[in-house]
Amino acid sequence: MNDALRTALSRLHMSGLAHSLDVRLQEAAANHLQHAEFLELVLQDELAVRGDRLVERRVKAAGFREQKTLEDFDWQFNPSIKKKLIFDLATARFIREARDVLFLGPPGTGKSHLCQALGYQAIKSGCTVLYRSIFDLVRDFLSDEALGGQDKMLDRYLRPDLVIIDDMGMKQLPKRSGEYLFEIIMRRYQLRSTIMTSNRPLQDWGKLIGDVPAATAILDRFLHNAEVITITGKSYRLRNRSPKEQPPATAATCGEDPK
Repeated sequence: MNDALRTALSRLHMSGLAHSLDVRLQEAAANHLQHAEFLELVLQDELAVRGDRLVERRVKAAGFREQKTLEDFDWQFNPSIKKKLIFDLATARFIREARDVLFLGPPGTGKSHLCQALGYQAIKSGCTVLYRSIFDLVRDFLSDEALGGQDKMLDRYLRPDLVIIDDMGMKQLPKRSGEYLFEIIMRRYQLRSTIMTSNRPLQDWGKLIGDVPAATAILDRFLHNAEVITITGKSYRLRNRSPKEQPPATAATCGEDPK
């Protein structure tokens, strides 16, 4: 490749084509490719690179706690999880249909891994995603409310194709948390998809957010068109501990306040 062509490709921001051009020229000469065939190959190379970069940008923007995939999930450890259902959700069809998903189950049973893996799959399918724990969500709104920028923060939660709200139920939330969560769920209802995870039964949500009417309104909308996935079993994080090292059963039981 000569310098003029290299400069032209750089100015056009076509680095994918630039990286593969020499190899493709050799391939074209060896296989006597037609001009159209050669052009198709180099353009596909450029599109592939742009696609990979778009995924990288969207993964970074999503703010995942960890980048998880379905391939590295230990399906054998917890057979209660319906693998077929999870892989159906991984097609992102539920996002195109503006449906929601709720994962319920004790700590350590794979809820956060699965919701982040589904978020990653959604990005690979062309969707935009935002991942936040419920505590991050509340802090976002409390901070922006103090600065007078609540509308801007709300827009951040309304724009993505998929919003993932993790860790609902780890502890009681600050005052007004129910208002923030209700506003997000209400505005996204039947327009955008939301995934939530919780280690507490639904009847405890009013106590967790300190607002029973708000919790009722949130669940009324969220559950209307949601896939509820209940996971049972032991904590994956404690799999290598001996029985004596396991925490008391009551400490991780749904429905009780965390110690």
